[in-house]
Amino acid sequence: MKRRVLIAPGLNGSTGDHWQRHWLADHDEAELVEQADWSDPKEGRWLHRLEQAVIANPGALIVSHSLGAILTARLAQSSVAPLVGGALLVAPADIERTSVLHARTYDFGTIPKDALPFPALMVASRDDVYMSLEKARMVAGDWGIPVHDLGYAGHVNVASGFGRWPAGYDLARQVAEEADQRAVRRNRASRSAQGLAPSP
Repeated sequence: MKRRVLIAPGLNGSTGDHWQRHWLADHDEAELVEQADWSDPKEGRWLHRLEQAVIANPGALIVSHSLGAILTARLAQSSVAPLVGGALLVAPADIERTSVLHARTYDFGTIPKDALPFPALMVASRDDVYMSLEKARMVAGDWGIPVHDLGYAGHVNVASGFGRWPAGYDLARQVAEEADQRAVRRNRASRSAQGLAPSP
């Protein structure tokens, strides 16, 4: 099953040679979740845009970066959560660290702690100034998802050498495969509950 892909950047919108921009160029099924102001993230406004994109693309895989990963995790408490096919959460940003690094306060709440109801994989780095690997593992534990240790990869952005990123496509494929397997299991359980024979 080929899924739509929603690209959810973080602060400043993943411009230029960022791997998310290459993802959009390399995949016809990918589209950007556009925000009104990339330099001034507002939790409520940004979440609304993401929810609308999910509603328009049920079953889509969300490929997110930095604050976009935190935003995607907020969908755990959203009414649109059942419509999310899965998520690749790359280099999630600690909101407090983001405020310190950029010398301003962001209206983005705190890091959510709810378990994610959809398949997801976190990709974290050992030297990311926005979130330590130790904290990333703690957050992933709250979310109930595995962590892929990318090694010393900075914030997984242009500054750390991440332009086109084919390995990311493979990681997203893993999430999509898990989503497909869950869909098959749900279908079988539903048919069994109705006394029907399993689908081939």
